[in-house]
This record gives sequence, structure tokens and C-alpha cells, in this order.
Amino acid sequence: MTIIQRVYAREVLDSRGKPTVEAEVHLSGGAMGSAIVPSGASTGSAEACELRDEDPAYYDGQGTLLAVKNVNHLLGPAIVGMRAEEQMSLDERLIEIDGTPNKSQLGANAILAVSLAAAQAAAVAWQVPLFRYLNGHYNTVAQKLSRGSFVSVAPRMPLPMTNMISGGKHAGGNLDFQDILVMPHAASHYAVGLEWIVRIYRRLGTLLNRAGYEGYLVGDEGGYGPRLPGNREAVEFVVRAIELAGLKPGEQVSIAIDVAASHFYRDGAYQLAAEQGKKLTSSEMVDRLEQWMNAFPITSIEDGLAEEDWNGWQELTKRLGGRAHIVGDDLFATNPQRINKGRDLQAANAVLIKMNQIGTLSETLEAVALTKRAGFAAVVSARSGESEDTFMSDLAVAVAADRIKIGSIARSERLAKYNRLLRIGEMLR
Repeated sequence: MTIIQRVYAREVLDSRGKPTVEAEVHLSGGAMGSAIVPSGASTGSAEACELRDEDPAYYDGQGTLLAVKNVNHLLGPAIVGMRAEEQMSLDERLIEIDGTPNKSQLGANAILAVSLAAAQAAAVAWQVPLFRYLNGHYNTVAQKLSRGSFVSVAPRMPLPMTNMISGGKHAGGNLDFQDILVMPHAASHYAVGLEWIVRIYRRLGTLLNRAGYEGYLVGDEGGYGPRLPGNREAVEFVVRAIELAGLKPGEQVSIAIDVAASHFYRDGAYQLAAEQGKKLTSSEMVDRLEQWMNAFPITSIEDGLAEEDWNGWQELTKRLGGRAHIVGDDLFATNPQRINKGRDLQAANAVLIKMNQIGTLSETLEAVALTKRAGFAAVVSARSGESEDTFMSDLAVAVAADRIKIGSIARSERLAKYNRLLRIGEMLR
């Protein structure tokens, strides 16, 4: 019933019109699972390798026909005959065929597409919701990594953190920081929180229009992309939007910022374009973030420092970690080795989980398990280049992630994931 009989891949487009890989896994009992891999605009150097054709005459070099070919001629045939539910063995086989530490030979986009499609097919074959199927695999991985007693994790809805204003590499504005987000932490359940988010988003658009800014142009992830004077003004607008929505900043809705500091870290200093290129040391950058926390209800700071500034991350966590989630994205790249290093150094207290940063489902589950074993929060995240695929929503519930970062509510590839969570929420009641 679950023997893999055929694997097929094709090139499709993501939400930015860039090619990506979709894979299908067909099983002996007739079940089929498919998955479309995402792609990032803001990427860390430690991420698994995304294979592109680099043919300037085809999609400006961004084609994925080589990755598709690798699925159809190498990866797929290698797992035909295996059982789809044997996820760890399957992923180990895919990694073995590639033979490189960062999946650069065959492409993480090729490998991940097959890995996720196999899980989807197995869930279909077993006639269980994907999140419940993944929950079983997560607990198996977590138990193997546990030391001593182990308590299984039940599926749980995550707290959404939603993009309101985009900057950095996600929009064409002049903000250094990449995202300003809201979190409806006091909402009684997910559906209520989602309504709060929509209300805030609409009020923010009204405020931006009234002030003469673009209250309709959006970035890659659906957040507004206005050309504001600076980072502080962006947060001020979001706070006012929360209030205009009839909600209380800090008490009912808190703010998260994705600084993406690696992208303005040059020559050993943080150079803020929104502040006429002012250069800050690591300690001065932490000072700046602390000032922001004192002024606004910020309870999450993502990539507040550059990905290799480990000493700075230790200082940031020591000074602000008791008041907020200090989230590592580029810092960790969903990589178990880097997560363990962060635990040992006490650099950060939360990890952003992105499946395509590591390249297989099993390694993603391992990254989550190590995150939780370290006492860190887990935040499952989308990428700037997404699709109608909703696997990440099921993953977040399956591993009982603390938060989920999908993007805003203005683009259909994001709404597909929010709507999937609405349906899962009904199943969990």
C-alpha cells in the first residue's frame, strides 16, 4: 500500500514568478503526495544549496530544470521500492546520493521536494491528516535525541506572527529592517487572533494613505512597503494601527521585528542606511534594540545581529533575552550543528525553522527537537518565495511550534497557509 512506485518532478513558479520544484510521489496503493519547495530572498550563508540552472537565456538564470532532472533521473529511481513512511531511511538515502554537506550536488530544492512529497503520500495512504502523521514522526525523532525521560508532544496551534510593514530585501522601500510584525498573543484562539490581524492590517493601510504613503503597495510577503523616513516610524505606524483597531498594544497584541542584520553588517560594523549610513558596533546595536524595546511593545527580535557575530549574540541574549524571544534565522539556518552551538554559547533563545534551509523533513524535525531540548522557542517560517503548498502549516501544528511566521494576509500563497490552520483548528477542537 505504501511502496513508492514512481517519483516525478516538474518546474513550477513561486509567488515571485521564479521557478521552483514540485515533486509527486506515487504509492502502490494508489495514494499520491506532492510538494512545492519555497525559496528565500534573504538567505544565510549556512543554508543548504538551492540549485539553479544559471542559463541567462532561461528565466534569467533562475531556472530549476537541472534540479527537476535530478529528481526524475537520480533521486526518484533511488527510492522506488522503499516504504513512504520510512522517512528517516528515505531521507538518509537522498542525502547519500547527493554526497555533499550542503546538498550542492543535486540541490536542496530537489531533495526537499521529494522528502516532503513522500510524507504527504504516506499521510494520504494512511488516511490521516498530515499534521497528525508528522506528529508521530516528530515524536520518534525527539525520543531518539532525548536524554533520559521523554514526554511525547501533542499537536498544538501556534501563535501567528504576521507581517505588517516590509523593508530590507522584502520590499523596495528604504527601511533597514526587513519586517515589522504583530502577534495577537491575548486572543482566545487562532481564529480570533486572525481576525485581529486582518483588522490591524486594514487600519494600517488607512493610516499610511492618510499620511501620504503607499497604503496599497506590498512586498514579497504581503506587508506594506511604504517609503518611510526610518525604522522607528514604521513601528510607530504599526502601534497606531493596533490602537485604531480597538486593541491594546502590549496587553493584547505585541510586536516582532526581523532586523536581518547580516544584510547591513559590513567591515565589522552595522551600517544603517535609514540613519545616513551610521556605523554601530555590536554593543551599540544591542543598545539600539534595547531602546526600541523600551519604547515599544516588542517581544521578539529576529536576527538582531549578523550571523557570525556570536559574541554579539551572547550579549544580546544576556541583556534582552529575559524580555523577548531572541530569534536566530541566518544565525542557525535550521542546522542542528549551529543550533547546538547556540545552545552551548547561550546565543539566542529561539530558532526560526525553515525546511529549505536544511533540505529534508527528517533534518527539519531534528532541528525542532534540538531547539526544544535546548529550552529555546521554535518558530516555523515561510520564505519570501512561496506557493499554494501548505505543508508548513501542518508542520507547525505537528511539532507544537510556539509561533508561525507566514507573511501577511494580502497574498493568496500566504492565505492558503492561514486557511489551512483554520481547518486544522477545527479538527483539534
